[in-house]
Amino acid sequence: MLAFKHGDSAAFEELLRRHFRGVLNFVYRFIGPRDIAEELTHEVFIKVYRNAAGYEPRAHFRTWLFTIAKRLCLNELRRKSHDELSLEAMESSSADRGRTALPDPSPPAEEDLIRRERTAAVRAAIDELSENQRLALILRRYEGFSHEEIAAALGISEKAVKSLLSRAREHLRQKLAPWVEK
Repeated sequence: MLAFKHGDSAAFEELLRRHFRGVLNFVYRFIGPRDIAEELTHEVFIKVYRNAAGYEPRAHFRTWLFTIAKRLCLNELRRKSHDELSLEAMESSSADRGRTALPDPSPPAEEDLIRRERTAAVRAAIDELSENQRLALILRRYEGFSHEEIAAALGISEKAVKSLLSRAREHLRQKLAPWVEK
């Protein structure tokens, strides 16, 4: 990042090569739909590009990068929440006009159905976590961040990170107990 800040455009390409996939995975796990995750990931790197002149290495670059990603994700969730409220109001004011679902031409095999249900249960359990618990869990589990890096990205203490992760694991343990084989 420092090389890019000082005018080396190839350094930005290297940053993209090294970090794009990780940021995309983080955003996807936090937000959901792939198209929105890709769009937000592009926005993250646009912000990195535009803010290069002001970059100061107070923490690891990756921490700074994921802090940007976190903020964009939270903004997207707030926007999405607002949009859903507006959509609900529009739907409640108009009658359902005979929408019918098309039949599924090939019902999934039993194993595939169970896998999909399990995946949906995990996703739903993660979605029930508070924003900070979800962020801490994703950064730790999927991005391999240390407690120190998570604390820096979220702007909280390491002790608070440990507490968030503990509460998140306990919540997931309770919600996913039916899916765990004895």
